[in-house]
Parts: sequence; structure tokens; C-alpha cells
Amino acid sequence: MTILSRSSVMGVRGLQGFVASTCPHVCTVVNLKELAERHRSKHPSCMPTIVVDAMCCLRYWYTPESWVCGGQWREYFSALREFVKTFAAVGIKLIFFFDGMVEQDKRDVWVKRRLKNNREIAKIFNYIKSHRKQPGRNMFFIPSGLAIFTRFALKTLGQETLCSLQEADYEVASYGLQNNCLGILGEDTDYLIYDTCPYFSISELCLDTLDTIMLCRQKLCESLDLELADLPLLACLLGNDIVPDGVFESFRYKCLSSYTSVKENFDKKGNTISAVAHHIAKVLRLHQGEKKLEEMLPLGPNKALFYKGVTSYLLPGQTSPWIFQKLKGIATLHKQVVPMSSDPESKQEIPVCADPESKQEIPVCTDPDSNQESPMCIDPVSNQEVPVCTDPEIKPEDPMNLEPEIKQQVTMVSETEILKIARMRHVQGESYLVYNILTSGEIECSNTLEDALDQALPSQAFVYRPMRQRVYSLLLGRGQDGASGCPTVREWFVYSGNPLRHPDLVRPLPMNIPGGTPSLNLLWLNQELGTQALRMDTLLACFDLLSSREELQAVEMPFQALCCLLTYLFVQVDTLCLEDLHAFIAQALCLQGKSAVQLEALQLDCVDPRAVQLGALLVRGLTMVVLANSVCGCPLRVGDFMPWNVFDGKLFHEKYLQSEKGCAAEVLVEQNRSRLTTFHSLKSVVCKACLREDRHIVSRQQWRPHHSGRWERQGPGSHRTSSGYSRAGQGQHWRNQGPGKRAPGPPPPTTVLCGSCLLPTQVRCLQVNKQEAGSTSLSGGKDTRPPLGSSSVFLTAVHMQTGLGSGRLEARRDG
Repeated sequence: MTILSRSSVMGVRGLQGFVASTCPHVCTVVNLKELAERHRSKHPSCMPTIVVDAMCCLRYWYTPESWVCGGQWREYFSALREFVKTFAAVGIKLIFFFDGMVEQDKRDVWVKRRLKNNREIAKIFNYIKSHRKQPGRNMFFIPSGLAIFTRFALKTLGQETLCSLQEADYEVASYGLQNNCLGILGEDTDYLIYDTCPYFSISELCLDTLDTIMLCRQKLCESLDLELADLPLLACLLGNDIVPDGVFESFRYKCLSSYTSVKENFDKKGNTISAVAHHIAKVLRLHQGEKKLEEMLPLGPNKALFYKGVTSYLLPGQTSPWIFQKLKGIATLHKQVVPMSSDPESKQEIPVCADPESKQEIPVCTDPDSNQESPMCIDPVSNQEVPVCTDPEIKPEDPMNLEPEIKQQVTMVSETEILKIARMRHVQGESYLVYNILTSGEIECSNTLEDALDQALPSQAFVYRPMRQRVYSLLLGRGQDGASGCPTVREWFVYSGNPLRHPDLVRPLPMNIPGGTPSLNLLWLNQELGTQALRMDTLLACFDLLSSREELQAVEMPFQALCCLLTYLFVQVDTLCLEDLHAFIAQALCLQGKSAVQLEALQLDCVDPRAVQLGALLVRGLTMVVLANSVCGCPLRVGDFMPWNVFDGKLFHEKYLQSEKGCAAEVLVEQNRSRLTTFHSLKSVVCKACLREDRHIVSRQQWRPHHSGRWERQGPGSHRTSSGYSRAGQGQHWRNQGPGKRAPGPPPPTTVLCGSCLLPTQVRCLQVNKQEAGSTSLSGGKDTRPPLGSSSVFLTAVHMQTGLGSGRLEARRDG
């Protein structure tokens, strides 16, 4: 038996390997169909329900052979449909949970994973460049936007899809417990710690037979001589996503040394868990109830973090025998620091939710003799009408009664009705990032397949930043006193050269809409005639394309959103050429007539690293359309910009290779006259819209023959002096783009800074680090750029400003 899990980076450190090697009897083969039949016989009026941790399942669900080209979305949609149909056929209902936000306490863990992913992505591009083909499945990296679009795919398939308001595994475990679910389907060792319904492994699931592995926490406790209530303590002493691995490293070593002294032939590898469990059972339990836990453990300055880690495993209605004694107070919805120690000499307070920006509502246990009630984190969707059995003694609160919480919550906006709607849409998985921006002013975006060594194409983080800034203006406003009053949004976006020590602080950009920027109340609540047109105008204004409204709105479905996105993309990125546009349009047209089976059979002659980046760039753009559309009141039909309707990675790659070879439009559209007519129509719309923005899309053949469309590096410290780049901000090394600033912290050694991005209508010169090889200050003096034979495009050293920091950096073609 092999359990492929995320345990190396998720859940309790080392627990998955320990179970597999030391106590495999914890894992039992079960058949979900048989379990469902037993459940149905006990509860004939209720449908057996499995709550699914969707984030754990993405790798399992993505079965298409091709993954590096941007995603085989139609194949993926087909695989999801089969997954859902299989469970429906045996009468099992599925409830899917997705991560809705990254909690502050787990930001460090999130950052470590992103940096690790960067190294994996670098290996992928090295392989592609060396072999001109996709790496094996051992280097598999999920396509960009997979989690976001999976939510919409499942909703399209009629599934109940929920997005968490805190850590998703807590909400999954809570839902499973409160609704008497058949089990949890996922791959996270934290589900062995929660005292909830049974835990099934997604990686071991055989869809044909519905056989899988059930990991039994009761058997784990028997193996370790522990009680169920001891497991949260064990998890925190071993290290998890809240308590870092190194906090109790010396303690674990002492446990191991003491344990080995009475064990002959003891194998140290993988048995630290046994030693720590032995210490809990034989040492700590001797004084349980007599001494405070901090007197028995070397908590030191980590006491608050440790207690928060333990309580994070307690579901509604549950208590811990390790931390209940003599509690003075409870955590409130205000997330205030509350004292948890009764020692008069102890001056340290234990914050259950120490970070005021944290949205987690951690349950805290009170003294059983106390009459004070403990506010527990309730299931955010328990009031949904779901045909499942619920314990009559469990009476979960109504989470959609948001009035009390919203009034006490510190948010970026004050409108209660708007927050209620945003939260509802967030929980139901109908929006993307909106609620996070409104409540915390902080968002994140994971890794994208971008080649850090090929700097012709800027990171998607910069390309779509101006668009996001206009969305921020819609959501947060621009303040009353101009630039200084603009609220900033903290962006945790992954791009090359970003160590993710601090978020980028990004200010809104003004919206260019006749009559002024509409309110969210108008966009979301108004049903009068003409409001839908206003919503569409606002959406176009987010992409700064209102001047091309008539042409873009005349585009036939489902290509309207795609044309808006392509126009924005080509305006922002000067290194995109006519051949790229041809490939994007041709693949969208040809996709309409192809089935998932036909797309699966498609074979590529080779894999081009630039096309890989372009595919990921477009898919990230589609996620930005999701954001803008939800903020503007959904003027576009969601299905029209879902990738399975407008993009296929492998098909795009084929069209890209054909276009690069100079194939005619007739070849690109596969000799279909109807497609050819639409091809020229869509191309005309995009090109004309770009011309209005002074962007001429030309063929690569019109560039100088030696131009490669790449940024070239002259050494470890060289800077970019040639080739085109993004108008939104130059790729990876441009840091203070437009109104976006780095949070406090030193800039990296290789940095190109714009002068004062916050001053409107100012022309500033680009200052380049003179210590770099062949560098020069572009604000004056002799141009000492190295003679790169592969370039014909250079920076004009002009920062184009429109209003409050448009963030556009212009590149001019030489000659």
C-alpha cells in the first residue's frame, strides 16, 4: 500500500509515513458503496453524504496526460463529470469544500510552499528546454487556476460547492461532525487528529470499484496508548501548520532519548512519534489536572502559539482535558487577546486569535463548572438544505445571520448589506477574492508556470495588476483626499525575484467611467433598466477598454470575454506579436467543434517554453475576468469565460507552433470557412481596440531578423536593456510598479526602480543600478548598453503616467 499525500507539507509532520511504516493496521480497505448502504439502512430518510476537501483532490482529479501547456480543461471537465456520476449512481451525495483564504498564522507555511514550487517550476522549464517535450508525471504541476475553475465546474455539474471562511480542513471536519456524514474524502493528516467522522484517502480511491483506504484514528490511539482527546496535543508537539516543526525539536529529542533507553533494538527513524506519545501517556498524564500544561512542557515564548494550535483542533461542542482548567475568559468575535492562565504571577496572556486581521474563530474550552458559554466556530453553511442526517442534539447556529459578526468585524468597507452579499457569494463559491479584499484588504495568488530565466514575458502578477487596481477602486473607493487617502491592498503574488517576505502594497487606480464610478449597491442590488449596461461598461472600464465598447459588445458569444482579455493582454505586453494573437483566436474557434476524446488524441511535435508561459498567462487572465465580472454584478455569463469553453492548452500549443511556422489563417482554423470568417472578425476587433491604445500588433517577421522576443541576461547581475516588455511593469525585477510599493524591507540586489510612482502626470526616468554589468542610468549620459544581437527593442526611459500611477512602462521598437 502506498499513500500519496500532501503530508510532507500539510498536517502533522511525519504522521503519514509513521502510519504507513509502523502501524499499517490503522489503514483499512473499505468500499464506499457498502458503507453507504449500511448508513442508509440505519438512517433510511437520509442520503449518505461525503464531505470532500477539494484542495486535496485536485491532483487526483486532473487525469489528462498533458498538463504543462496551460490545462486540458475540456478533458478535465469530463473527468470531474465522471467522478460525480460515479458517486451519484450509488446514492452518495458529495459536498465540496475549497480554501477561501490563507490565515495569518499559516502565511509562513504558504510562503515556504510557494518558494518550493518556484524551484520545481525552474526544473520543469529546464527539462522543456533540454528535451522539447513535457516532463513526466513525477514533475507534475497543476495548471494555473485549477482550484478556481474546479469550483465553477462542479457548480455547473449541479454540485454543492462551498468556500471556507477560515482554514478549510476545520470547516470540513466541523461539517462532517455536525451533519453525521459518511466520511471525509481528502489527503491531510489533520483529519486523523480531528474527532469527527471517518477519514478516507482520495489518493487510494479506485473510482471503478469505490474502494479506498480508511484511516482510523481509534486504531491510531490504540497503537500509541493515547485517548482521542490527546491527539491535538500530540499533533502540536510533533509540529503542524500552526506550530512550526522546530519549536519542540529539543523536546522531541529528549523524549526519544528517554524512550530508547528502555527499548532494545529501537529504530530511531520514524519513531519519534512513538516517543512523544509515550511521554504523553506515561509522564504528562500522571500530573494531568494537577499541574498546568505549561509547567510540564517547555512552552516558553511559544505558549500562545501552542495553545492556539491545540484549540484549533476542537470542533463545536468539544473540549480538551489539557487546557480547560481555570480559564479566565474566552475568545470573542472581536479576536481580542484573552487571559487563559490563572497564575497570578504569570503576566503572559494567551491569545486564542492574536492577529487582529485573522478571520479564524478558534473554539476555546471553558471550565466545566463555569456558567460562561464558549463561542465556537460554527459551520459556515450548516443552514443549507442538505438531505443528511443531523444529530438532534446538535443545533448549529445560522451562519447566514451575519449581522452581529459584520458589525464587530474590522473591514475595509462599512456597508453591512454589501458585506452580507459578498460573504454569501464567497461561501457559495460564486466569486473570487471579492470578500477577502472587502474584509481584510489582502489577497494572494499561487505559482504560475513562468520561466524566471526568460524575461521577455513579464509575470502575470504585473500584467494584470492595473486591472486589479481598478477593481480595488470599485470595491474600496479612492478616499476623500486624493492619493494619500487611497487604501492599499496587500498582494501576496508569486513572481521571480520576490522572496515573499512582505506583501506588495498596491493602491487603487481611478475608473474612467462617464458619470463617475458606480457604487457596489448600484451594481449588485439595482434591478432597474439600464443597470445591466452600466455593469458591462464598468467591466470594460476595469480593463480600460471602454473606448472600444461598441466593437467588443458586438462580438458573438462565447468570445466576448476572450476578446476583452486578449485586447487587454496585448496592450499590456509589447512582446506579444500577431502570430500569438492568431494562435489564441484559432484555438478558441477550433475548440468549439472538438470533444474531450478528440483533444486527448491530439499529439504535439514539440513543446515550446514560450508557448507554455503564454498558456498560463491567458488562464490567469481568465481568473481576473472572474474577479471583475463578480465585482461588476456579473454582466457576462460565467460559462462564456470558463476555460473549457474558450481555451485548451494542447490545442493552443498546436496553433502556436503552426503560427510560428507561418501557416495561413485557413490552416489555423482547419479549413473551415465559417471559422475563418469569425477569425478575421475577432482579429479585427482586437487589433482596432489595441490601436486606440496606441498599440500596433505586428508580425514577428516585421521585427529585425535577429530579434528573439526575449530579454537576455549578460550575467548574474545584468539588467534588461533590450527587447519589449510589459506596459504593466517589467517582468520580474521591476519592483515598485505604479502605485504598488513593497512593504517595509530592503529591495533585492538587482532592482530597477521608477522614480516617484505616486505623483500623477509626472514623467520620470528609469534609474538602473550602475553596479550591474553594462548598466547605465537611463536618465542621462552615454548609453552603454551591451550590443545584444538578439534585440531590436529598447526602453525609452519614460514612465507613462495617467492619473494616479497607471503603472505602464512603455517600450519602443527600434526603427
